This record gives sequence, structure tokens and C-alpha cells, in this order.
Amino acid sequence: MIVFPLLCFLFSTISALSQPNTLLCNQTEKHALLSFKRALYDPAHRLSSWSAQEDCCAWNGVYCHNITGRVIKLDLINLGGSNLSLGGKVSPALLQLEFLNYLDLSFNDFGGTPIPSFLGSMQALTRLDLFYASFGGLIPPQLGNLSNLHSLGLGGYSSYESQLYVENLGWISHLSSLECLLMLEVDLHREVHWLESTSMLSSLSELYLIECKLDNMSPSLGYVNFTSLTALDLARNHFNHEIPNWLFNLSTSLLDLDLSYNSLKGHIPNTILELPYLNDLDLSYNQLTGQIPEYLGQLKHLEVLSLGDNSFDGPIPSSLGNLSSLISLYLCGNRLNGTLPSNLGLLSNLLILNIGNNSLADTISEVHFHRLSKLKYLYVSSTSLILKVKSNWVPPFQLEYLSMSSCQMGPNFPTWLQTQTSLQGLDISNSGIVDKAPTWFWKWASHLEHIDLSDNQISGDLSGVWLNNTSIHLNSNCFTGLSPAFVGTSFVCLALGSRMGRIPEWPPQDSNPSPRLKDDKVALLVPSALVAQMVPGGQPYRP
Repeated sequence: MIVFPLLCFLFSTISALSQPNTLLCNQTEKHALLSFKRALYDPAHRLSSWSAQEDCCAWNGVYCHNITGRVIKLDLINLGGSNLSLGGKVSPALLQLEFLNYLDLSFNDFGGTPIPSFLGSMQALTRLDLFYASFGGLIPPQLGNLSNLHSLGLGGYSSYESQLYVENLGWISHLSSLECLLMLEVDLHREVHWLESTSMLSSLSELYLIECKLDNMSPSLGYVNFTSLTALDLARNHFNHEIPNWLFNLSTSLLDLDLSYNSLKGHIPNTILELPYLNDLDLSYNQLTGQIPEYLGQLKHLEVLSLGDNSFDGPIPSSLGNLSSLISLYLCGNRLNGTLPSNLGLLSNLLILNIGNNSLADTISEVHFHRLSKLKYLYVSSTSLILKVKSNWVPPFQLEYLSMSSCQMGPNFPTWLQTQTSLQGLDISNSGIVDKAPTWFWKWASHLEHIDLSDNQISGDLSGVWLNNTSIHLNSNCFTGLSPAFVGTSFVCLALGSRMGRIPEWPPQDSNPSPRLKDDKVALLVPSALVAQMVPGGQPYRP
């Protein structure tokens, strides 16, 4: 009869799992953690719960096994800002935590000191996160001894001169269980064989080598053995050649590819279709040329397509209207010309559309927005597009940011703006409006953070108008009357081309002695704090 003992064992196991703090932590590990704490600088007292009189399994950031009470996880990531950063020295007392499999010291400040080489002896580690922790110097190759490691995160911006670097990445090939490798701002320029070393990791599914001073992707190489890769991010490096062929011989499981902020040249090859399940393709901020190929419309799983700030020319391919899963489309800052495909209005999942700073010339109407019910960010500034919609048009979307500077929206004031109750930023400067601002506009506009109406011929009496926007540009219009009152505004540009009187006092009468604003026909006013820089108003917003 083994049923009863088995039931007893299961009951005791379930009870232990449901009461994780009923077991006291191991005393050796407790003393090790206290030694680790003594070596740290903790000005915000984040480790105040680490008391010798308390069970260490109940300490902040310490996690113990539910059954054995042994310490298995030390999570000291700092998500509260620099004032809460831990610093000092990482004590080798951690070596006594023989079952520790998770160590996270991210977003702390260790003053540019080297990563301790003894971490390479902590064989139980499956996750090691040290990014944005201000470590510096040579990454110890002893980390290559961590054969059970699944995730490794290193690097990140540091205010100290000593940047993390490697002489070579040969040690990385020994991490046979590694699934995710993140290196951010780690100097890898000395390592010319980085691709060979990382491709030996058969379990690797995510590879992020961002801003690592890499300058060669081995463009002549035909094949790389990344059999499990789902995400590859090589953004902000120094690649100055064509997109290499081996990229398109990767596993068909690749979902995310980011090669932005490099100096890649040439065209987008049709072999990109060998990656049929791509969700996110970012080739922005390169030097790619030619036309955006029609065959990109065959990548049916694309959710993000970023091709902005290259030198693409020709029309926007109508096949992009077939990408029914698309959430973000960035084509800004190219040399695109021609018309805007009307079937882009069928992208019912589109959240962001940025086609600004191109030579597009077309009349766009309601049909271009027909099914864009989820659209939040629309940027079409610095194009030759003409928006022509009915005066009673009610858009299917609720925008948060609209940038249509240097497009043609006039001559009538766009009354459909009144339907946009979630808008935070509005730039319709130089948009050919020759009309009086409607009576509803100023109350509606008072909820915006940023507003730019400059370089139009908008008229109206601003007497009695109260605005509390962060930045306001009203210059080069035909406004009359007293200048509006501003509450909490950082930047105001007024008057040029307008006929306005004095700026009214704020606060009114003598209710509060804080800033009072009086002047005559000002061209520039900075109320409240003296702001040294203009809040971006004319530039396209990019979330």
C-alpha cells in the first residue's frame, strides 16, 4: 500500500509550496548575504530589511527555494532612479550561495569597477543581468565557465570613462545553454570574429549587440549557423557595406531584425522573403537606396516596418496595404515621390503612420483613413500632400499626435479637429489656412501639450483666451486684440504678423505675487521658468 504515503508526501509538498517562508534560510547563506551587504554602498537603505535577526528568505530582493530554503535568486535591480543605486564592491561572499541561479544587479552604480571574475565560478547561475550597472574594463573571460547560463546582460551607458570591452569573444562559445545575449555599449571593435563566436551557440534565440563599435558583418559570408534565432539586433554599429547574404539564410523562425543606425548601403534584396515570419523589420537611419520593393508586401506577419531616414526614392508601394498586421509604418526622411496608396487606409491595426519629409504629392481624402480606427500618431509634415475632406468629416481615429506642417489643409480651418479629444500635440504650421479660428478652438486647444499654428493666416480676437500648453507657436498669423494669458507655459512664440496688444497679468489682480507678465507687442516670451531650449514644436513627434 503505497497510496497513503504518496498522498502524505504530496500534501506536505503542497503545504510547503503554499507557505514559502515557513522554512528558515540556511545560516551559512545568511552570513554570506550579510557580508555581501557590508561591502555595498547603500545610501537609500534599500537593504534595511537585511537584518541578522530576520529570516533572510524574507529580505528584500532575496528569494529562497520553497522546499529547501536555499537562496536561489538575488534580484537587486534598481528601478527607482539614481538616488536608489547600490554601489561599492561585489563581495566574493556570493560564492557561498551555491544554489543561486538568478543574479540581477542592473541599473545600479558600481563606479566603473571591473566585473568580478569570481562570478565565473557560480556554476548554478542561469541568469546574470549586469546592464546599466556602471561596470567597466575588460569583461572577464571566466564568464565562459557558466555552462548553465541561459541569459546574459552586460553593458549600458555609464558616466565613467572605463567602458566595458572584450579582447575576443572566444569564451562566449562555451556558454552552451545560452538563449539570450544582450551587450549594450560594450566595445567589441577588437573582436573581428564576433559572428563566428556567437553563431556557435546552438541554443541562442535572442542576440542583441547594440552600439558595440562593430564594423564588419562579413558581407561575403554565405551562411551562419543561427538555427534557433528569433531576434537579432545590431543597431548603432559601424557597418559600412551592403546587407549581407547570410542574414537571409537564418532560421525561418526569425521574428525581429534591427539594423538601424548603421551605414548600410545598396538595396533591400528579394532574399528577405526567406524570413517569412518577420514581425519587426527596422532598417532606418542607413544609406539604403533604390525603390522600396513591392515584395515587402509579401511579409504578411510584419507588425513594424521602419525604413525611415534612408535615400529611398520612387513611390510608396501599394503592396504595403496588404500588411494587415501592421502597427507602425515609418517611411519618413527619404526621397519618396508620387501618390499615397489609398489602400493604406485598410490597415485596421495601424497605430503609427510617419511618411513626413518626403516629396509625396497627392490629394488625400477620407478614403485614405477609411479603416484606421486605431491610429494614434500621424506625421505627414514636409510633404506636398493636400488634405481634402468634407467639412462634417468625423475621422475613425482618435489621434494623440498630429503633425501636418507644410502640408495643404486650408484655406478653411479644419473643423474635424474638434472630434480629436485625446490629442496632445498639434502641428499644422504653414498649412495654408486662411480663416478665422472657430469659437470652440481655444477651449479645445487648452488641453494640448504642444500647439503650433504658425505661418498661416489665421485670424481672430485673442482677448480673454487662456492657455496652459507646454509650448505654443502662434506667430505669423492675423490675430488681433489682447494677447492671451498663459499658465505654466514653457515656450511661447507670438506676434510676428499679428496685431496684438499687451499681455494680461498672471495671476489676475493680486491673488498671488508669482510671475506677472506685462509687455507690449512681444515677439518672444518665456513665462514661468526661464527655459533655455525651445520645446520641439515644428519637428515631427516620434514616440
